[in-house]
Amino acid sequence: MKKQRAGEWRGYRTAGIRLGEEYAVELRSVRTDTESARDDVLEGFHVFDKAHLVMLAEERLIPVADAVAMLKALREMEREGVAETRRRVGGGMHSGEMYLIRRLGEEVGGREHLARSSGDLGAVATRVTERDRLLSLMAKINECRTALLKVAEQHVETIMPGYFHFQHAQPVTFAHHLVTWLAPLERSFERCSQSYARVNQSPAGGVILTGSDFPINRRRTADLMGFDGPQVNTMDSIQSADLLFDAILPTVVLLTELARFGEDLALWDGNEYDVVEPADRYCSASSILINMKTPTPPMYIRGGSGAGAAALMSALLNAKGPTGDISPTRAEVVSLAWSAMETAEHYLTMIASLMDGGITVKADKMLERVNSYFATATDLAGALVRERNLPWRTAHQIIGILMRHCEEQGLRPAQVTPAMVDAAAVEYMDEAVGLTQAQITAALDPVRFINDRTLLGGPAPAEMRRQLDELRGALERDRAGLEQARQRRDAGLAKLEKAIDALVGRQE
Repeated sequence: MKKQRAGEWRGYRTAGIRLGEEYAVELRSVRTDTESARDDVLEGFHVFDKAHLVMLAEERLIPVADAVAMLKALREMEREGVAETRRRVGGGMHSGEMYLIRRLGEEVGGREHLARSSGDLGAVATRVTERDRLLSLMAKINECRTALLKVAEQHVETIMPGYFHFQHAQPVTFAHHLVTWLAPLERSFERCSQSYARVNQSPAGGVILTGSDFPINRRRTADLMGFDGPQVNTMDSIQSADLLFDAILPTVVLLTELARFGEDLALWDGNEYDVVEPADRYCSASSILINMKTPTPPMYIRGGSGAGAAALMSALLNAKGPTGDISPTRAEVVSLAWSAMETAEHYLTMIASLMDGGITVKADKMLERVNSYFATATDLAGALVRERNLPWRTAHQIIGILMRHCEEQGLRPAQVTPAMVDAAAVEYMDEAVGLTQAQITAALDPVRFINDRTLLGGPAPAEMRRQLDELRGALERDRAGLEQARQRRDAGLAKLEKAIDALVGRQE
C-alpha cells in the first residue's frame, strides 16, 4: 500500500477519489452528522470506536498490533480532550478514523472502519447519548417526586377547594391534589424506563442494511458499550424510524403534565385565589407595575409543552418515507428531542426547588374559600337520599333549586336552613323533606366531607397516608431500578477499559 507523504492527510471524502469536486462550503453545516458537534455525541462515537477496535482485535479481523496502536492513540485523545480533539480534526462521526489516520497513517488507521458504516456510527452514538439523557431525566423526575411527597405529607389534612372548569366543585386536600401531580410523574418515570429498555439495545454491526460478511461479534461490541444486547435485525437496527420517538414521546407527556402543574401554581398564587405564595427568590418584579410579584417557575413551566410538540412534529415528518431513505435532517430531530429533555429537566428542578421550602401554603385561606361556596352540595343531596330515602335524581333536583335560591339571595352554606331546603323540595315535588339543622350543617361541613371519603384513592387522611406510603414505595423501587440501569451501563464500559488494558498489556 502506498504510504502517505509526511504531513499529508486525506479524508475519505476528497475530490478525485469518488467525486470530482469538494463538498460545497454552504452545505457542510447541514450534513447528516450535524449533531456530532455536540460533545456528548462525540463521546458516543468515541465509545463505539474503542469497542469496535477491541472486538476486531479479539476476533483477529485486523492485526492485534494495529488495534493496540489505535487504542493507545484514542486514549491519548482522551488526555487531550475527546470533544475538543474531534472537533479540531473534523469529520463529524468519522473524526476517530480521521484522527487515527493522521496519527498512524492509513496503513494502520485505515483499518478502524472495517465492517462499519456511517449508519451504525450515527445510530450507536445517538443511543449512547440518549440512554444517558434518559437516565438523567429519570433522576430529575425522582427528585421532583421526592420534594412533592415531602410537601404532601405535611398537608394530608389541609382542606382546599377542588376546582372543575375554574369553579369550586368539591373540597379536596392539598395532599390529594399534589398526588395528581405525583402519580403522573410516577408514570412518566415508567415511560422513560420503558424507552430506556428499547434505546439500550446496540445497533452496532447493522452497518447500513445487511451487516458484514466479516465475522464480527455483535454481542461482544454491545456488551463492551454497556448495552443490554444487540438489536437483532441488521436492517431494523439502522433503518427503522420508530426509535426516534423513544425520547420524544415520554418527554412530550411529561412536559404537558408539568405545564398543568404550572397553570395550577399560577392560579393559586393569583389575587383571586391567593392560597399559595412562592418565596421572593422564585419571583420577578415588574419594571413598571410596582404592585406585582410574579412567580417565575409557573410562568416558564406553563409553556414548556411547546418544546416537546416541536420535537414530536419534526419526528412525525421525518419518520415517513420508504425504508432506506433516512432523512438528512434526522440528527436535527434528535437534537430537538434532547433539547426538550433538557427543558423538562430544568422545569423539574424548578418545581422540586420551589417545593423544598420555597412556597407558603395558606391553609386558613384555603378553608375559608371552601366554606364560602357550595362545594359540599353533593353531600347535602346525599343526606336526602340517606335520611329521606329519596331517589338520587330527585335529591339532586331539590338541591339544585336550593342552590339557585341561595345564589339569588347571596347566601353562603352556613346560612342554609331547614325551611330553605323544604321550600326547594316543595317547589320540585310539592312536599317538604324535613331535614334538621344538624343534618344540614353536617352535610355541608368540608371537614366531615373529607373524612368520609375513605374509599380507595379518596382524600380521607388515613387513606391519603396510605396512598403516600404507596407512592413512596414506588419511588424507592424506581430509585433502585435507576441505579441498577446505571450500574449495568457502567459495568459494560468498565469491561471495555479492561479489555483495552488486556490487549495493550499483551503487546508491551
